[in-house]
Amino acid sequence: MHEELRLENQLCFRLYAASRLMTQAYGPFLAKLGITYPQYLVMMVLWEQDAQPVNDLAKRLHLETNTVTPLLQRMEKQGLVIRKRGKEDGRQVIVSLTAKGRQMEETAADVPREVASRMVCSRLTPDTVPELFATLDELIRTLE
Repeated sequence: MHEELRLENQLCFRLYAASRLMTQAYGPFLAKLGITYPQYLVMMVLWEQDAQPVNDLAKRLHLETNTVTPLLQRMEKQGLVIRKRGKEDGRQVIVSLTAKGRQMEETAADVPREVASRMVCSRLTPDTVPELFATLDELIRTLE
């Protein structure tokens, strides 16, 4: 067997497994909020800046608009967001939080700390997280 084809030699597998397990770690906390992990990501972007065009939201999440649109439709049915056509450009769809969506921010405020407390290990500490962020951000920029 070629060494370069061994699973344990693959960075992509480690990133995939870590991503899947990280999403799983958020599961119980987000279930209490009644949202999925992708919905949580949308909510975080809107909590930072409300009333954004779908295109900007998708770009911020590194997703395609055709991936985000069904997600937003479900969130609208849940009463978390509202979608309206732009006033200046009718082709543009603006996504805004509802009162229910804004209120959820207070309940969700503890989620990052709860999840972080479960992932501290000898090499991943509050002091090393910024370095990991920088490495992952550089990788994301390179792959884009």
